[in-house]
Order: sequence, then C-alpha cells, then structure tokens
Amino acid sequence: MPGAGSVPGADAERAAYGTAGAGAGAGTGVPGSGGRETMRTEFTFELPRGYVDESGHVHRTGVMRLATARDELVPLRDDRVRENPAYLSVVLLGRVVERIGTVTDIHAGVIEDLFASDLAFLQDFYRRINAEGHTRAQVTCPSCATGFAVDLAGGRLGES
Repeated sequence: MPGAGSVPGADAERAAYGTAGAGAGAGTGVPGSGGRETMRTEFTFELPRGYVDESGHVHRTGVMRLATARDELVPLRDDRVRENPAYLSVVLLGRVVERIGTVTDIHAGVIEDLFASDLAFLQDFYRRINAEGHTRAQVTCPSCATGFAVDLAGGRLGES
C-alpha cells in the first residue's frame, strides 16, 4: 500500500530493482549509504495454453530474461525478418525466453510452434518487462467495475 508522499511509478521501479547490503543505510540503494542496488533480470511466466513438445508433453511455466540492445539488433540482420518484418518478434522471443517447462533449447522454431494466444502473451510480457519494468497490469472487474492490479508472471486467475 503506497504511503503518503509516494512517487507514482515507484512501485514499478521497486518491482525491477531491489537492494542488498549490510550496515547503516543497507537496503536503501542510496549511493554511499552502504547499500548495494541489484536488478532483477529474469522473470517467470505461465503460458495460457502451453507449449506442446514433440512427445506431446505440455509445458506452461517458463523464464524470460531482460533483452539487451544486441537482442533487439541481431534479428534485424536475419533474412527471415528481412523477408517478413512480422517475424521479428518470433526471432526476438527465441533469444530472450530462457526456458519453457523443461525445454531449455528455445529458438525461433519453438516460438513458431506456440499457440497464437501464447505468442500474444509472450509479446505482451516482453513489452511489460522491457519497456515498463514490471509484470503487473491494471484491470477492471466486468461485474462490479472495481479496478485492481494483477501480476501476469504466472499463477492462475483467482490465486494470490
């Protein structure tokens, strides 16, 4: 719950950054205070449908890391992207998704085999962690019109 005088967007920053350290000022992340700032670079997710591997096993949970500048530039030299710019997100996701279930060899071919709803989920998830720095989305209940935040990084609806 935000306190008085909280800064808008500070929660998003806290979601991506944490602090570590010991001594006076530890955990503040303030330069010279003895605290050390750390950054979260990997985010877990749960696919809406799941990736079905060649043996028919369904994999739903996974990990995506933050993208680097190289991750965004290298696909632009890919012939598949040059021929079809819409393929950019497939190649890019193949670079930043670290694993889906027990599958750790993630590449464009794996991303191509995802259901459309899972691809759309990963595209939105990528945008949230790389552009916005968090995995939360603001939603509104269709019945009572109450607004609240949900975490897109795994878990099923109704779970806390």
